[in-house]
Parts: sequence; C-alpha cells; structure tokens
Amino acid sequence: MADIATFERGIHPRYHKELASGKPITQASLPQRIVVPVSQHIGAPAKPEVNIGDEVKKGQLIGSATGFVSSPIHSSISGKVIAIADFPTSAGKMVQSIVIEGDGKDEAVEFKENPDYMSLSSDEIRNIIKDAGIVGMGGAAFPTNVKLSPPKEKPVDTVIINGAECEPYLTADHRLMVERSKEVIEGLKIIMKSLGVKEGHIGIEENKPDAIEAMRFAVSGGSNIKVWPLEIKYPQGAEKMLIKAIKDREVPCKGLPMDVGVVVQNVGTAVAVYEAVRFGKPLIERVVTVTGKGVNEPKNMMVRIGTLMSEVIEQCGGLVEGAVKVISGGPMMGFAQWTLDVPVVKGTSGILVLTEDEYVASDDYSACIRCGSCIDVCPMGLNPSILSIYAEKGFFEDAKENGLFDCFECGSCAFVCPAKRPMVQFIRLAKSQVKP
Repeated sequence: MADIATFERGIHPRYHKELASGKPITQASLPQRIVVPVSQHIGAPAKPEVNIGDEVKKGQLIGSATGFVSSPIHSSISGKVIAIADFPTSAGKMVQSIVIEGDGKDEAVEFKENPDYMSLSSDEIRNIIKDAGIVGMGGAAFPTNVKLSPPKEKPVDTVIINGAECEPYLTADHRLMVERSKEVIEGLKIIMKSLGVKEGHIGIEENKPDAIEAMRFAVSGGSNIKVWPLEIKYPQGAEKMLIKAIKDREVPCKGLPMDVGVVVQNVGTAVAVYEAVRFGKPLIERVVTVTGKGVNEPKNMMVRIGTLMSEVIEQCGGLVEGAVKVISGGPMMGFAQWTLDVPVVKGTSGILVLTEDEYVASDDYSACIRCGSCIDVCPMGLNPSILSIYAEKGFFEDAKENGLFDCFECGSCAFVCPAKRPMVQFIRLAKSQVKP
C-alpha cells in the first residue's frame, strides 16, 4: 500500500483551514443559561431526571438513557432548572430540552477518578463511557459504548482514530491533536483495551503536518499504533473511506465497520473517553471551530454543551456586515440555521459563517442534464442523479431500491453539479419518507 493512503473518487474543494488552524483552543465564557436537548445522539432520547425549580451542579445527570442505543445528558453549569420544553436545534427540529439558568458559581459534582485506569476491565470501561454520555463527536453522535459492544459473531481486530477532518473550514480536531496529543493516544489505548484489540491507527490528512508530527511523537515507542498521512481529499474522513484507505477493507452495502473487524472513533471522542475513564468527567463541553469570513475573529473554543450559538459567535467578535449564512458544522455536511438561538450539542463540530463570496445558492437550480459528474465523484459508487430525481418526483421506494440508504450525504455530488441541484436535500427528503 502507498505511504499516502486514500480511497477512490472524491473531490478537492477549497479548504479554508488557514482561517482557524493556527488558533489555539481557548475556553469560552461561562454561559448564563444553557439549553440541553434530551436527544443529541442517534437512538432513543434521554428521559429528564430533574424538575422545574431543581438546583443542579456541573456534571450532574439531568437525563438518563432509555435503551441500549441511547445516551444520558448532564448539566454543563451549576444553577436552576427553569424550563423543560421543546426548543429548536441546529438540525432544524423542535426537541424537548432542559433549560438551566446559571448561578455563576460553576459548582461541580464530585467526579470519580481512576488513576490506574488501564487496569479496569472492558465492561467497567464501557459502563463509565456510557454513564458519561459519550457519543461520536464527529457529527453522527452514535453512542460510543454501543460501538464498543460488538456482537460475538463480529470480532473486531482494529481501532482507527479519525483525524482526517476533511470537512472544509473545520479545525477542532486538528487543534486537539496538536495540543492534546497524549490524551488522544490514551483515549485510543482505552478504546483498544475495551475491545481487546492490539492494533490501532490514526489517519490524518497531509494538510496537518504539525498534527502528524505531534501524534507520531505521542506514539513513539508504541509499535502497535501507527499514524497514517492521508491524501487531502474529501470525504477522506468518512468511516468507510478511512477503512478502505488504511486497512484496504470494504464495508459492505448496508453494513457497518464492525462487519469488517474495525471500529472508528473521532479525535474528540478519544479525548472525551480519556477524561471520563481517568477523571470521571462526563461529556459536558467540546471544542467548536467558529470560522468563515463572516465572523470577525475565527477561533477554536472549548464550549459548554447547551450554550447558544448566538453567545458563541458574540465571543468571536460577532458577525461581519456582509455575513449571509450560518451553518452548524461544515459547508459540505452541515445544516444552515434559521436562528442563532440554538444550542451547541455533543455533535457540534463547528459554527461556520459565510459571506456572499463564499456562498453559492441552489435556489435557482435546474433539471439534471445527465452529465454524470456526480457519478464520477460519489465515494460510494452510487448514481446520485437518479436518486435526486426519484426523490424530487416522489418515487421514494425507487430511490430506496437504488441505494438510498448507502448514501451518507457527503455532498460531493452537489459540489460538482453544474445545474446546482440540491442533491443532498433531495436525498434527505427521500430518507425521511421510507424506512431503511
């Protein structure tokens, strides 16, 4: 295999990483109020364990998991519960949320530390991760303890930490690898211990040479962990693409990484796992990249879960006069916002503010011209053209029969479409109308 790993197809957008890649992580101000949705993850929503008027502390459980594929939630500040009601989220949905008014004290519950954490059993590690409410922090927000509980008939032999961060503009994982490389590695070792795995890999795109150097230094002496430079190509960080690039294994249609013996975790997730297992800290904050030419001071910030995006943007100098679009996440897979009064959640990797010259509207799209460009770049080998046409015309079952649910909505098709068709939106519409 070549020294620079990659996958077939894909695209090469402008990355704009320079806006924030050199900005060290700073601590965001303590929010006066937080809005904590009970559903920040794939699976069943959490069940509120507090009532209006209750006093809570930082790190306190405020919502319990309601099934195997579920995740608890915790308060990221100390204060009083003032509401439990539906509030908008960055995904555009109204979700039951717990609203807490801060008291400014930032008092925390007592966290249970484990200095000798590598002596813990696999079950103990998984239980700590579950109780800490850790989910995939690359965007999908799948409960981490579930990923670390593969069925016996699907043995896992490899763990990959996804440091590609191929989404344009975003640099949160980059800064974590540079500034907290040892914690990333310790998180990887804990994940490997929980799975009984001896082989670990970290994939990082070549446009992060300082991160590659930092991670290689952190793993020096650990022959069972390898750092892989990856070609700068989107969507290099998608699980199936990463597995193909590093292990040359292909995840089957409708399959999962564990079907080929691999578990993939995000850089931020690895750090959260380390903090939970070593220090007993639940997932109550995360690094968020606030960037784009539409914000005055791009930053990488450690933000408390539940902080409103409007507050985070204000701490970055506010919007410039020509700002036209705010996106939760990156430009390829993120969600455009209609209000800034939505909270940062566990899967919020970035807040992107675009100006007119960065933004291409698709409201004037035209019919598909059958050029085939979308087919050429689709990393899954699908026909996005026919999927979008079926969805547009309401033939949702036909879309399903043509690989609808194999699409992971990377947006490569829309990026190259000369007709400016909103391919991903059509595909998301179809997915909402049929069952997998």
